[in-house]
Amino acid sequence: MIDPQLGSPNDSPLTPMRFLQRSAEVFPNKKAIVYGNRSYTYAEYSAIAQRMARAIRARINPGDRVIFLAPNIPEMLIAHFAVPLAGGVLVALNSRLAKPEIDYVIAHSEATLLFLDAELVATVGSAYDASPALKHVVEIGDAEFGLAESGLSFGQQNLESFLAEADRIVPGSYDDRPLRWEVEDEREVIAINYTSGTTGQPKGVMYTHRGAYLNSFGEIFHNQFTSDSVYLWTLPMFHCNGWCTPWAVTGAGATHVCLRAVRAEAVWGAIDSLGVTNLCGAPTVCGIIANAPEAHVVERPLSITTAGAPPSPTVIEALDALGINVVHVYGLTEVYGPYTICEYQHEWDDLPKNERAQKISRQGVGMLQAESARIVDANMVDVPADAQTMGEIVLRGNNVMAGYYKDPAATAESFRGGWFHTGDLGVMHPDGYIELRDRAKDIIISGGENISTIEVENAILSHPTVLDVAVVGIPHAKWGERPKAYVVLRPDAMVTEVDLLTHTRVLIASFKVPDYVDFVEALPRTATGKIMKVALRRLQEEAAAVEAPALTTKV
Repeated sequence: MIDPQLGSPNDSPLTPMRFLQRSAEVFPNKKAIVYGNRSYTYAEYSAIAQRMARAIRARINPGDRVIFLAPNIPEMLIAHFAVPLAGGVLVALNSRLAKPEIDYVIAHSEATLLFLDAELVATVGSAYDASPALKHVVEIGDAEFGLAESGLSFGQQNLESFLAEADRIVPGSYDDRPLRWEVEDEREVIAINYTSGTTGQPKGVMYTHRGAYLNSFGEIFHNQFTSDSVYLWTLPMFHCNGWCTPWAVTGAGATHVCLRAVRAEAVWGAIDSLGVTNLCGAPTVCGIIANAPEAHVVERPLSITTAGAPPSPTVIEALDALGINVVHVYGLTEVYGPYTICEYQHEWDDLPKNERAQKISRQGVGMLQAESARIVDANMVDVPADAQTMGEIVLRGNNVMAGYYKDPAATAESFRGGWFHTGDLGVMHPDGYIELRDRAKDIIISGGENISTIEVENAILSHPTVLDVAVVGIPHAKWGERPKAYVVLRPDAMVTEVDLLTHTRVLIASFKVPDYVDFVEALPRTATGKIMKVALRRLQEEAAAVEAPALTTKV
C-alpha cells in the first residue's frame, strides 16, 4: 500500500516548473537570462521567480488567472514559472491588441491580477473598468527601454513595491508556507492563450502542466537545445507561450537572450556578440534577418525554426547562403504551437537549391512528442497521398489543448470525431509529409499572426456609412498576407479610405487593419446569401497581374 501522505515512489505528475528547479540546482552560476545590461544566473533566475511567486500567491486564490501584458522582457519569461509556482494560471496576452480586445480578455478570463508593461499603460488605461474580478494591477518598468515608469496613474502599483511585499511576509505565517515545484494533478491548467482563431470572438486555449511538459521536451529534442545553446527571443512569448520554449530553453540549462523588439540591427548584434545558436519566428523574421544590411555568413552554427505561414523558398535559399539552417514546423495555438516538423532528409542534399528549398518549406511530419497528422475529407476518411487531393488537417495526442475556456460547445465542435480539427486545408505527399495549401474559414496569416476576417469585417461594419463588407487576404512581399476590404456604402453615404481605416484602428489591433479598401457597388454572393470570397480573390489576382508593384509593396 502507498501512503497518500508520502506520495508514490514511481509516479510524479509532470510539470515544466521542474525545469527551473533542476537548472538552478545543476547550473547555479551559469548565465540564464541576458537583456541589455541586465543578466541573471540560474540561481538568481530561480530566486526572483520564487520571490514573484510569493508576492502573487498573497494576492490570488489557487487557479486564479494572472495576466501578463508585456513584450519579450525578463519579467515575461520569469512569469512562466512564477505564476504556476504561485498556484495561478498564466495568461500571456498579445501586446499588440487594442483596448477593446484587452478589456474582453480581462473580463472573459476573470483575471484577478494584471501585470502591465509601462509602455502599454496608456493603451490599457483603467483596466479595473473591464471586470469586477480584477483586484490589482502592477506596472512593469523597463529601464533598458528608457521607461522606468509610465508616469500615468490608473491605480497601478509598480513592480518593485509589489515584489517587496514578498519580503515582508512574516516567517512561519500561512503566506510563508513552502512553494511547491510540483502539482497534484498534471492535467491542471498551467496557462490560457487567447486566439482570435477563425472567428471574431477570442477563445481561451487551455494548456495543462502535462501538455506543456511534453511539448517542451519535443522542443528541446528538435531544436537540439543543450546547456551550451544561446536562444534569442524573436518569437513573442505571448504566442503559444513562446511555443513552450520559455520552459524548454530553461530545461536545457541554456541561455535566454531577451529582445524587446525585433529589429535587424539588434538581431544581428546579438548573433555576432552573444553567440546566438537558436531563434524562432514567423517567415517575416526570416526575411528581416536575410535582407538586413548587417547580414553576412555566420561564424558559428545558427538554426532558425519558423512557422506561422509557409516560408518562401526564396528566403530559405537566402538564409542557406548565409550558413543559417532553417527548420520548418507547423501548428496552432490549440496544439501548444509546433506539432509537425519538416524533418530533413539527407537524400535532399544533392537536389538543386530551389528543389531542396521546396522540400524544406513543407509542413512535414509529427514531432517526437506528437502523433502523426492526418488529412481527411468531410467523412473523416484519409485523402490519397498524391500531393494533389486536398483535405482538412486533423491532429490528436498529448499536445492538443484541454479545451476552450468557458466554451464547451466550441470545444466539442473542434474535437468532433475524436480529432482536433485545425480548419487548415492541405495535401499529403507520397513520403508522408503534409503540405498546407489553403486555410478554411478565410483566416489571414500576416507576419505569423492570425487575423480573423470576421473580426475585421465587424469593426468596419460599425462605421455608420458602411452597408456591407468582405475582407480577404492578399499576397504581401514582407508579411506574407495582408487584409484587403471590399466595402459597400449606404445609399448617399460618403467616407474616405483614411477615415474608415482610422475608425477601424480604434477598435482592433493595428496589424489587423486592412492595407487597402476597394469601394464597390455590391459583393458577389451565392444563392443562399453567402459572400463568394473566392470571386474576390480571383478579382484581386487579375488586378495584381496589372498592378503588381502597387499591390505588394505597401506596408
